[in-house]
Amino acid sequence: MERPIIQIDEERCDGCGQCVLDCAEGALAVIDGKARLISESFCDGLGACLNCPRDALRLVTRDAPDFDEAAALAARAAREGKSAAKGCPGSAARLLPFGAAPGGAEAASPGLRAQTPTWPLQLRLMPPAAPFLRDADILLSAHCAGFTLPGLHADWLRGRVPVIACPKLDNGNNDYLERLTAILRGHADAPPRSLTVLRMSVPCCAGLEHLARAAVKQAGLSIVPQVHVIALG
Repeated sequence: MERPIIQIDEERCDGCGQCVLDCAEGALAVIDGKARLISESFCDGLGACLNCPRDALRLVTRDAPDFDEAAALAARAAREGKSAAKGCPGSAARLLPFGAAPGGAEAASPGLRAQTPTWPLQLRLMPPAAPFLRDADILLSAHCAGFTLPGLHADWLRGRVPVIACPKLDNGNNDYLERLTAILRGHADAPPRSLTVLRMSVPCCAGLEHLARAAVKQAGLSIVPQVHVIALG
């Protein structure tokens, strides 16, 4: 299966161990002074470990075994002498009745209930194999859109899978392109029907449009991204 997976540049790696601390699944270890991937099936491909002070890690998309969360957490628990954990619920893929409270939020007041059809929202956290991405209409939106468009939910979210990103702030190592390409390829038998881009008029946000076009091309799809620009002033 072709999917995102971590790649380590041993020339850059100084064995500081920051990536090991950042990886909740325990897929990494420092061995002989260098960060190593213990098992490809232990890596979820989400890139939580990319906060490397030496810029030695990046996500690549290639053939790799499926991510096995249960085995990864069991192996980590065995190394640490603990019971296996269940992983971080915050990045679990969820399809929500639009306007319903996510699991664990039933007691929240109505004004604090999430108004999103799917979860997670962040591009870096979106699982490429999420079931709701099959034959989906995807909305790739700038982070700022939610604060600038009063009608965002009614006009843009219904019927679409929202994915948010900011190419200005956090597109380290070009991992956005790798992740979005993986999302577009996530279901070869039912690829996305459409990709809508909602970006701001500021120049740096044009990166979102370029990202969409590059990912569609790299994924080998025939869809044409529909770009909408939110004007400031």
